[in-house]
Amino acid sequence: MKKKAVIAMSGGVDSSVAAYLMKERGFECIGATMKLYQNDDVGIPKEQSCCSLDDVEDARQVAQTLGMPFYVLNFSDRFREDVIDRFVSAYENGRTPNPCVDCNRYLKFEKLFTRAKELDFDYVVTGHYAQIVYDEEKKRYLLKKAVDPAKDQSYVLYSLTQEQLAHTMFPLGGYTKPEVRAIAEEHGFINARKHDSQDICFVQEGSYADFIEQYTGKKYPEGLFVDREGKELGRHKGIIRYTIGQRKGLGISFSQPMFVSRVNPEDNTVVLGPSEELFSKSFDAADINLISVDQIEGSMRVKAKVRYRQPEQWATVTQTGEDTLHIEFDEPQRAITKGQAVVLYDGDVVVGGGTIQ
Repeated sequence: MKKKAVIAMSGGVDSSVAAYLMKERGFECIGATMKLYQNDDVGIPKEQSCCSLDDVEDARQVAQTLGMPFYVLNFSDRFREDVIDRFVSAYENGRTPNPCVDCNRYLKFEKLFTRAKELDFDYVVTGHYAQIVYDEEKKRYLLKKAVDPAKDQSYVLYSLTQEQLAHTMFPLGGYTKPEVRAIAEEHGFINARKHDSQDICFVQEGSYADFIEQYTGKKYPEGLFVDREGKELGRHKGIIRYTIGQRKGLGISFSQPMFVSRVNPEDNTVVLGPSEELFSKSFDAADINLISVDQIEGSMRVKAKVRYRQPEQWATVTQTGEDTLHIEFDEPQRAITKGQAVVLYDGDVVVGGGTIQ
């Protein structure tokens, strides 16, 4: 009996080629586009997002080309609760969110994963650039980096559990982006040259702060810029407009470059300082997920990254509780930011990750 796979199809070239590769491997496939929000609800034109009618039709046309049934699944309520509302709450509380991590965690690999199981399908397949392998010695599934370092997306996938890894496939993990586009062109896919979607699909125009004010209907109060001793430096335009490491858009000039080093929702202040005040070596993470090990015994040498595009840096990690880690970098790192993900690597294997506290 053929193995069955649900292909998460965004309308982009990556998920389309993932569908083709699964068909080539002999899987029985259906395509599924997740409708994540009503465009009007988040104040953007219908034609300008990954959930637009154009994208749905691109996915549908590729599925038709491949002879696959195609469905649109409405997950907009869950997306609003687990992605957009978390995004807004983070900025309101002086944190910087990572909505792509949340979307993968709660939508693709929870909601869609559950739907696939209900339909008696064996796998969920996405167009992510990463690899899953089974380690016979450890008796564990491992998440590994993609072959193409420029496209590797393992950072945003650290929350995958062993059960999810066992029933997930990333067919693009061994390909480069040019190879993927070449496959799409060879088979006449309508989206072969389509641009990659931006990181935050529901913020299309204006700033994140503009989106938050439009979405919540709130106006966030002005407050004080201060230095780390509490000396007043000027006035800010609402804490949702600032994140750690920011220099542009402060609306105030100094004799030396000044950056946001802390956002304090408790007293509605934003702390500014010179670049050297942004550097630190140690921090804690919570809401952790470990992949390559059940738990970290003692201390473990890893390479870690605290932003998607940051090069990995050597660090020592200790597990301080069931759901917490302490990370100590060898060298101070710039702008370690509350709310962002820290992801730990052992070579090309993802050890795990968590949310920076």
